[in-house]
Amino acid sequence: MDNERVVPDQNMTSGVLVVDKPIGLTSHQVVQIIRRGTNIKRAGHTGTLDPRASGVLVVLVGPAVRLSEYISAEDKRYQATIKLGEKTDTYDGDGVITGTSDVNVSREQFEEALQGFVGEIEQVPPPYSAIKVKGRRAYDMARKGEEVELEARTIHVHSLEVVEWNLPEVVVDVHCSSGTYVRSLAYDLGEKLGCGANLTGLRRTKSGSFTLKDAQPLRKLSEAFENNTWFRYLIPAAEALSEWPSITLNNEEVDLVRHGHRIPRSELLEGQVRAITEQGELVALMEADPETTEYKPKKVFFA
Repeated sequence: MDNERVVPDQNMTSGVLVVDKPIGLTSHQVVQIIRRGTNIKRAGHTGTLDPRASGVLVVLVGPAVRLSEYISAEDKRYQATIKLGEKTDTYDGDGVITGTSDVNVSREQFEEALQGFVGEIEQVPPPYSAIKVKGRRAYDMARKGEEVELEARTIHVHSLEVVEWNLPEVVVDVHCSSGTYVRSLAYDLGEKLGCGANLTGLRRTKSGSFTLKDAQPLRKLSEAFENNTWFRYLIPAAEALSEWPSITLNNEEVDLVRHGHRIPRSELLEGQVRAITEQGELVALMEADPETTEYKPKKVFFA
């Protein structure tokens, strides 16, 4: 009886599972494990980690998946292991070596070059990436030996800091905007230093407001699925955008918002806010309308 699986109400169970993804699995495979374990088909991650990468993978469950566009756009933080003196076609350790060089780089030279990538920069994604070129994946074209030309994208690198110096490998803390390719960062850094480089290790330490402290090892979650205790690791959807300001709705206002109506307030918080119940449940994301001194629903999570 104790081990009998409880099937949750798929319309009501909503929240975030933060996984410490192990090396070797795709992000999609992790989501599939969570779908099977929770018995909830509506689940998705908010930012891909390559199979060889580990760390924070934020998975939204139930109606909380509608937060994806907001959480996916938030900043990320990584510990990147960069190997100097070796270039590969994929810009990481899985690729074919395309060049080698002696490494005659001091820590001072490395850090000076590193700081040249801080700020708003233009970055060209790796040829082995999932970006589509005329309807085709870039990595499919690259694998067939076709020339891949990808356009540079504007990204923002907030900070780059050396945390381990052990040539030919250097570990760098990377705080960057969503959409940053750390593989390209390693490659471009190697070109700037003149010795070449590739990414040999990557661990995401933060995604939005979630850190490794919030993340559960996949093994631990799998055990919780078997024991039907996974709910204890489900973070309320209202906490997914904890850096956003919030307003609390009474029961009457909750009903109004769920039917798409505006909520008047004598004072408005600027921009977008989380609208939550007195019990802490996320009802909607709303936006202030200064002309009418009302909050208007932008995205409602329960009809």
